[in-house]
Amino acid sequence: MNLKPTRLVIIFFLFITFPAYSQVKLPKLVSDGMVLQRGVNIKIWGWAGKDEKVSVHFINSTYNTVANNKGDWSITLPKIEAGGPYEMKIEASNSITVHDIMIGDVWVCSGQSNMELWMKRVSWNYPGEIARSENKYIRQFKVPDSYNFNSPQEDIRPGDLPAGQGSWKIASPENTPDFSAAAYFFGKYLYEKFKVPVGLINSSLGGSPIESWISAGALKKFPKYYNEAEMFRDSSLIKKIEAADDARINAWYTELWKVDEGNKDKQQMWYDPSLNTSGWDSMKVPGYWANETKLGWVNGVVWLRKKVDILSTMAGKQAKLILGRIVDADSAYVNGTFVGTISYQYPPSRFNIPANVLKAGENNIVVRVISNIGKGGFVPDKLYAIVADGDTINIAGNWKYQLGAPMPPLFGQTFIRWMPLGLYNAMIAPLLNYKIKGTIWYQGESNAGRPSDYHSLMVTLINDWREKWHEGDFPFLFVQLPNFMEPTSEPVNSDWALLREAQLKTYPFRIPVWQSLMTSENGMIFTRLIKRTLATGYSLQRKSMLTGIIMLFIPDRFINQ
Repeated sequence: MNLKPTRLVIIFFLFITFPAYSQVKLPKLVSDGMVLQRGVNIKIWGWAGKDEKVSVHFINSTYNTVANNKGDWSITLPKIEAGGPYEMKIEASNSITVHDIMIGDVWVCSGQSNMELWMKRVSWNYPGEIARSENKYIRQFKVPDSYNFNSPQEDIRPGDLPAGQGSWKIASPENTPDFSAAAYFFGKYLYEKFKVPVGLINSSLGGSPIESWISAGALKKFPKYYNEAEMFRDSSLIKKIEAADDARINAWYTELWKVDEGNKDKQQMWYDPSLNTSGWDSMKVPGYWANETKLGWVNGVVWLRKKVDILSTMAGKQAKLILGRIVDADSAYVNGTFVGTISYQYPPSRFNIPANVLKAGENNIVVRVISNIGKGGFVPDKLYAIVADGDTINIAGNWKYQLGAPMPPLFGQTFIRWMPLGLYNAMIAPLLNYKIKGTIWYQGESNAGRPSDYHSLMVTLINDWREKWHEGDFPFLFVQLPNFMEPTSEPVNSDWALLREAQLKTYPFRIPVWQSLMTSENGMIFTRLIKRTLATGYSLQRKSMLTGIIMLFIPDRFINQ
């Protein structure tokens, strides 16, 4: 093709200038379905080209600004009353329209597994709740799990976005299963009481210690944690640790599978209903084999079997096998049919038994239990049963057991994501421009082994977040850890009790043990969660009930002003 020189120059000019032609962009929080905080000046921000003009059109008004020499821009909306839905149009060299915006109350919901726990995990405890959860005025934004030790992030990184996270979701039978259970019930209560849209920013991560959520500047008063955060700025160190952990853990499980006697005879695996178990010993379930058997404190794999008589009314029907909670991992079989597995010790072992598996009369239940370290077995004070159409067969009692293979203890992996500072930089810093009503927090177990500095850490976190959000002393609601551990007849040292005391000391005065609430005039609220609330013991399954206790006593001035 022959092109004249002048045309070539024009084409080349367009080619080299196009990459410099920027477009306006918005943070992940400022997106379809968002809830904006009522009654305050609202910041809307984003990025564009250097010196690019940006206009924001919202509720019959237009707000104009110009991006700075770094491309940053922001505008401030005046106070708006609760309502919606609205649309917002942002125009620069391109145009973005944000749909279905509500004005209401926005709460950051943070902490560890107590806050992260999904509604789908507790659905069996709240039958019909998810099916009835449709409510366009309750919305969750799940901040994806991520860490960054180098600097606070301006926004959630695209690479950190798994399916269903990093966007606003309306409470519905489709979306509610992935809501934080504690946050969902909190939001539901708020909406039912005040009829105001509720936005729940779920920024939580199971197992995370409190120092993971504190900024670098605030961590400096804790040299141990600050120095640890500095060490993990080295990405090559992180890769080295992760590779070593993966190799060690994979080797342990590979060897376990190889030496497990229950897997060796492919013609008759130990889950086979016809297996001869006359030489097996008996163990009381629930319980730990270190306490209940001559195996003692052994790690590795133990197989357990029980014969259960099933009612004729349950035969052939779909059913549930409920195995309480098992330490550390388990796989379950009913009449030789695999029904499910749990890979770590904290989720409940609840499995669906397909139709036509159960039969009238004698049935065989087999559980293969892996113990990595510590005592393996079945956690007491849980339900162990088969349930179908309202019929329940209790399967606690004597089970037969046999050691499949002993193994040396497997020490856990190095959870890089839990190290100091990392979660603050990746999961809190990107939220700081977004106006909020307050925070709910449930955390502490991961610091229970070192309770001496928890009081200082908790005060530091509260002050750090309030300072970074620039919203004064917003309500910071958190739950004291419940009673836990086996009761003793004599006083004993307890790190758990010391951490509970550290939480209590966070506030300027004490309360009698029987009281449920402590408040201070600057809007901090503290709830003591009584053990009876966790009706199944210290289980993750009833932690969402804490919301009812929190909300029962929170003065309206803290949440509806």
